[in-house]
Amino acid sequence: MDQLSLFDAPAGGEHARAEARAAKLRREIDRHNRLYHQLDAPEITDEAYDALYRELVELEERFPDLRTLDSPTRRVGGAVLPYLETRPHRERMYGLDNVFSLEEWEGFVQKASRALPEAGPDVMSAWWADPKLDGLACELAYENGVMVQALTRGDGEVGEVVTEAMRTVRNLPLRLRGNGPFPRRIEIRGEVLMFRREFEELNKRQTELGQKRFANPRNAAAGSLRQLDTNVTASRKLRFLAYSLGEVDAPGMTLWTTHSALMASLKDWGFDTPPEGRLCRNADEALAYYRHLESIRDDLPFEIDGVVYKLDNREAQAALGFTARAPRFAVAWKFTSRKAETRLKKIAVQVGRTGVLTPVAELEPVSLGGVMVSRATLHNEDEIRRLDLRENDIVIIQRAGDVIPDVIGPVLEKRPEGLVPFEFPHVCPVCGSPARRLEGEAAWRCLNMACPAVIMRSIVHFVSKAGLDVDGVGAKWVEALIESGRVKSPADLFTVTREELMSYERMGEVSAGNFVAALEQAKSSATLTRFIAALGIRQVGEQTARTLAEHFHDMDELEKAGVEELMSLPDIGPEVAGSIRAFFETDSNRELLERFRAMGLWPKGGRKEEGTGALAGRKVLFTGTLSRPRDEYRRMAEAAGANVASGVSKTLDYLIVGANPGSKLDKARTLGITVLDENGFLALLQGESHQ
Repeated sequence: MDQLSLFDAPAGGEHARAEARAAKLRREIDRHNRLYHQLDAPEITDEAYDALYRELVELEERFPDLRTLDSPTRRVGGAVLPYLETRPHRERMYGLDNVFSLEEWEGFVQKASRALPEAGPDVMSAWWADPKLDGLACELAYENGVMVQALTRGDGEVGEVVTEAMRTVRNLPLRLRGNGPFPRRIEIRGEVLMFRREFEELNKRQTELGQKRFANPRNAAAGSLRQLDTNVTASRKLRFLAYSLGEVDAPGMTLWTTHSALMASLKDWGFDTPPEGRLCRNADEALAYYRHLESIRDDLPFEIDGVVYKLDNREAQAALGFTARAPRFAVAWKFTSRKAETRLKKIAVQVGRTGVLTPVAELEPVSLGGVMVSRATLHNEDEIRRLDLRENDIVIIQRAGDVIPDVIGPVLEKRPEGLVPFEFPHVCPVCGSPARRLEGEAAWRCLNMACPAVIMRSIVHFVSKAGLDVDGVGAKWVEALIESGRVKSPADLFTVTREELMSYERMGEVSAGNFVAALEQAKSSATLTRFIAALGIRQVGEQTARTLAEHFHDMDELEKAGVEELMSLPDIGPEVAGSIRAFFETDSNRELLERFRAMGLWPKGGRKEEGTGALAGRKVLFTGTLSRPRDEYRRMAEAAGANVASGVSKTLDYLIVGANPGSKLDKARTLGITVLDENGFLALLQGESHQ
């Protein structure tokens, strides 16, 4: 390659020459980055690359306005963030439903075909197949070809902003390759992961530095990307593999009709995509692909736990739409579980935040699919009896779905003599209070609400990802504050000062500041869904919390709701409704809520504030096969002030139906809800009456 020089730039003023030179350097450095990190085919030495890079840095230091958003110099990190900001996704990032056998896979395909009979067998037989990656899902927004934002998946509705960290990922194009035209805005979705080789090197460095090793490549990738110090992210070799889209704003452009065409475009734009991805044109090819990938999974450079199938026809994808949690046009077919033998050293009993006593198997560490497993859940007393598990047994364990360690049972022919059956404790192992097994339940439960274990688990849950999801507030520090007596309820966390935190061993000034800042930020940014989930109301998980947050304006309104009103909401039966009422009828819970209100943690949700939109304060739901993507209709409804519901209930104002609406239409008619077709909905947006 010819030596580059500032004098290669066209004649003109110094700034003009520097601008042209910087543009040329960026192109060259990007090309060499791709050759090195994506194609494994470097053309120049590291020293020559460093010389080009240093020259660009010097130019940008002399002329700061030349440092563009897509400059390679942004890959080195350097930003230290006080906390990770969160932002909503423009289009929800759904999870995937799973199948575990050929019969379940065929059942999924048949169900999709029955839901869209007009598509025909040719359309419904062609599926794009990818390895199911074991990393952290992420969404990248590009405007006019330049990356402007990166979000983690988060809870699917709201993600963490990791833009600066993602700029350090070397195989990620900061500007789309090619001459365009590019969409005005396009969101590229994919997985951030760490290859096995880099993971092993990272853990080796962690050991040498006396720091904690990562359990598996996924944890290492997630922890690296969510670092507040992007220098740390830059030092770790993360990769991004693209596999789908979010929102696309591309007026006048012809978009992809098939997923396979989309994947080809992603490659053309400079993205790495999951290796081995291919189009399966019929059921035989889909099965053959699954068997092929399962046979080579250990030879791949990264962890996978199954195959993802997406219907290739994108128009059919849009017509099938989504359930409350997953697309109807895509599914993950999980591999059969890996198994191993090890010794069950001890059966320990833990106390959860609701007082449930959960038995846990403490195992001799054993490698299972590249992950060291030393603990596994045993579920409850009945499960231990069913399996006839005894301490010091040789047992077979598996990672169910390649995620959760599970004990299958003992190897009886290897059982040592003299082992006695395990006696499940009938008192709380933490506070000593009598435990009870309530009628109809499999679990023993500590009913002492003042039990230290119940209190600790409840407070840790409040700020965890399953609760308020406060980044920067680690469980170990929460536990330390509880053990010292400084924190006795979740509300106490918000009163802890930076100075107090710094008195704890190994709590530095930066970490203490991040802890306090993250909690302060949570007061204003927490959603009602996350707040309800954080409170730990028995039998109220994230989906039920979302249902309640969609229906009620705040906790005051929820507190006033009776059992009958609660049971009218989707998926809320008498037990869940009773748990919600019991929560509000407990004095200590009401006192806790008043403390949150006083300190400003009182999120709003539910019905839209009355405004000027044509659907202000109205609740709508879409069902059936629509002529436009459902997300487009959802955005139109929300822009008009409506709240888009997740199911049919008597509080619904309008059900908008397309072809093959199914059971939702029958239920709506039974409840006397106004039913509209698409034209009726569009007329409603124009302010025409449909009463």
